[in-house]
Amino acid sequence: MSVSMRDLDPAFQGAGQKAGIEIWRIENFRPVLVPASSHGKFFTGDSYVILKTTSLKSGALRHDIHYWIGKDTSQDEACTAAVKTVELDAALGGRAVQYREVQGYETEKFLSYFKPCIIPQAGGMASGFKHVEEKKNETRLFVSKGKHVVHVKEVPFARSSLNHEDVFILDTKSKIFQFNGSTSSIQERAKALEVVEYLKATYHDGKCEVAPVEDGKLMADPESGEFWGLFGGFAPLPRKATAEEDASTEPLPPKLLCIEKGCAVPVEAKSLTRQLLKTMKCYLLDCGVELFVWMGRSTSLDERKTACSVAEEVIAGPGRLKGHIIRVIEGFETVVFQLKFDSWPLSTEVTVCDDGRGKVAALLKRQGLNVKGLMKAVPVKEEQHASIDCTGNLQVWRVNDQSKTLIPPNEQLKFYSGDCYIFQYTYPGEHKEECLIGTWLGKQSVEEEQKAAISMMNKMAEVLKGQAVQAKIFEGREPIQFFSILQSFVVFKGGMSSGYKKYVSETCTVDDTYSEGGVALFRVQGSGPENMQAIQVETAASSLNSSYCYILHSGSTVFTWSGSLTTTEDQELVERLLDVIKPNIQPKAQKEGSESEQFWSLLGGKSEHSIQKIAKDVESDPHLFCCHFSKGNLKVTEIYNFSQDDLMTEDFLILDSHASIFIWVGQQVDSKIKMQALSIGEKFVKHDFLLEKLSPETPVFVIAEGNEPSFFTRFFTWDSAKSLMLGNSFQRKLAILKNGVTPPLDKPKRRLPVSYGGRSSAPDKSQRSRSVSFSPERVRVRGRSPAFNALAAAFENPNARNLSTPPPVERKLYPKSVMSESMKLPPTRSAAISALTASFESKKENLITRSFKAACQVTIPKAASLEVNHKDNSNSMTSRIEAFTIQEDVKEGVEDEEGLPVYPYERLKVSSSHPVTDIDVTKRETYLSAEEFREKFGMTKEAFYKLPKWRQNKHKMALHLF
Repeated sequence: MSVSMRDLDPAFQGAGQKAGIEIWRIENFRPVLVPASSHGKFFTGDSYVILKTTSLKSGALRHDIHYWIGKDTSQDEACTAAVKTVELDAALGGRAVQYREVQGYETEKFLSYFKPCIIPQAGGMASGFKHVEEKKNETRLFVSKGKHVVHVKEVPFARSSLNHEDVFILDTKSKIFQFNGSTSSIQERAKALEVVEYLKATYHDGKCEVAPVEDGKLMADPESGEFWGLFGGFAPLPRKATAEEDASTEPLPPKLLCIEKGCAVPVEAKSLTRQLLKTMKCYLLDCGVELFVWMGRSTSLDERKTACSVAEEVIAGPGRLKGHIIRVIEGFETVVFQLKFDSWPLSTEVTVCDDGRGKVAALLKRQGLNVKGLMKAVPVKEEQHASIDCTGNLQVWRVNDQSKTLIPPNEQLKFYSGDCYIFQYTYPGEHKEECLIGTWLGKQSVEEEQKAAISMMNKMAEVLKGQAVQAKIFEGREPIQFFSILQSFVVFKGGMSSGYKKYVSETCTVDDTYSEGGVALFRVQGSGPENMQAIQVETAASSLNSSYCYILHSGSTVFTWSGSLTTTEDQELVERLLDVIKPNIQPKAQKEGSESEQFWSLLGGKSEHSIQKIAKDVESDPHLFCCHFSKGNLKVTEIYNFSQDDLMTEDFLILDSHASIFIWVGQQVDSKIKMQALSIGEKFVKHDFLLEKLSPETPVFVIAEGNEPSFFTRFFTWDSAKSLMLGNSFQRKLAILKNGVTPPLDKPKRRLPVSYGGRSSAPDKSQRSRSVSFSPERVRVRGRSPAFNALAAAFENPNARNLSTPPPVERKLYPKSVMSESMKLPPTRSAAISALTASFESKKENLITRSFKAACQVTIPKAASLEVNHKDNSNSMTSRIEAFTIQEDVKEGVEDEEGLPVYPYERLKVSSSHPVTDIDVTKRETYLSAEEFREKFGMTKEAFYKLPKWRQNKHKMALHLF
């Protein structure tokens, strides 16, 4: 598009540089900036241009431009607003979607900018109208329509304006009445209350009564009589008459017209396809209520203005309903526009050379103007966080045909690609114990076991009566929450379930189930100690990738391979995962480009491999949809600029973040629909309503109202009190409005542990503790780098660490930093710690007194989280870290000077006849006493850990401790 400086209005200079709303009013046919304090205040005699700038996760800025036309504005001003909108789009690079908004018929997207509503005032400026000062004491009647965004329209103060279908608001001097039509929905009534609150604050200084009136309940209360008295007494209301605005708005078959010499010429075609649109022309797509203007990227600014003028003439033609004009640019079409065509390619190749944005920025810069907002935005590099407490309790079951088998804690981080798994994770929440129940479906798993896994997960969730979040997860598409729960996650090829074995035998398929003695190759990936995975891949050189590290083993021979593009942190992950896959074996390190012949021989020979990282679904800007069900069909409506208030208890909503799909089910939703929540989510993924190429294996979460996890609430500005209120949406909002504040709520009591398969989910000695802290002075493992140590320290703390695998290093129960006299503890704290230490060293059990418990809770520093095994049936599934307990530790009952449990050398040896089991096997030497360590190693522990890693391992192997 050719751009000339004379076509750009100076009022738009610097527009759209940051997220937010900018508004211009048309005065004397020129745009004049409206101050932010007047946003949302519109006059019926004026026209406005509104720019909404949104900052996307990619770092780019998205622009939506609206021009609003008051019912009393002149035709010239309306045309000026339309033309200025095109100019503003040109100044922003020609990529914005443009909407024509007519007073009383605004789009929901536009109204979402000005919640709870807009109420235009009479008068105007540029049109010659005088401003009419609002009379606070004037009695006015409004009709309120909409479940998520509200259309408010003032109607004559007369009985004839009322009907049974809508919600009406009568604003009087001393009281605001809300009349709820008998057939109006609960959501509409609740949203109307937001308008009542707005009127109360705006025109009554927050000081007036609010009175709800129910249609058909004549003698319900005195306020109902007072309401009807204002209309001269009660009389039956007639059924709603069909008016122009209520006429059928069924969409007409789309008609495509081409703009030729200022006229709209029909395009003859058997079906609508993308190929009909030529980049050198502008087109109209007439859909009745909606009229789209499509502008090719090679068209000039004058051609676009002409197309907009023609569209104005068409929409104002005789016999047409008032509707919207939506203008889109080639290459930036909305999903709604694309769906109007019989066929539209998923990706259209458009030459976008930033001609609009780049040229305009250059022209403005030469004139010395600020062009920061017109330059290409820099993507925001954002690290995805799990947003889930990692100190909870995990149980995992493997599915076998129609049953499930509980996996021992020390094996539950190892999954097989041919199997399906069910996991239950309970963890402390803000108000109560949270629970996540999910399925993991392997790529090689059979369909029968996949169905069985989902069925059993649903039954487990039913026992908890909606208090658990459900998750359906596929191999290779795991969300960050899943990885954070397991932390160390290994996927082996093949399967162990009876269903997989049966499939292999019936189909004569080669069983490639992993064998410790065979040849296997693992790709290592992850971002740190809280999120690391080893995925078994084909044992071939082509499986290698320069962006990853790998573990290759054949029996007792182990190689590690580091790609040329890997970092020190990537290589540290290999060291950690080696302890899971092949512990106690010294690997042979290989770097890309200097591999040994033996390494290539195990892979079947050298060959080319990729250097690009495997693409993962990146979380995009979230979209919220309200779901409607009609004759078995799912229909969705997007809720723009959503907030927590849009989660109404009568609704069934879907939050789409591209990387995951969240199904939110309100308490008042029909029970039959609740039971189908997961399948509805799968249908949403299949239809891909946003045309964003959703994978059919996208993770799906089902969340019941009142049990929202933190990885869902992060998409909102969340007030937990709102999600715990009772009653329908109207009752909730009415209680808040009348009380002035959110009603106080009692914290719900924690639930008792729920048991499946004969085992309780409460932690025991066989299951790992998830609330023991790491000492800041912990020893280094395998020569990890300072950067990696810092990264590990950030996650290995009492509040974040999830001990789903044996820890890579032994935690010190009593770090020196806690016991040091230099801390200058107050006398009471010192005494309490002394009492705690004495009690810990005692061999007697269950001698903790109430006073000792109280001292623990008050005096123990956060740096040392201890565990106390007192049973309290009033507690929840796993107690929060505030409760301290003492483990039944070693029978030797002693500690070294650093607070570590001590075992004799003979029990710590790899070949011991009576080995210790409850230790970190990668750090056996740390459990030796200082004297025995010095005797065996010939040096102190401090000197030992200053040695290079390979020398440490050499000493340990010689002493059978590695």
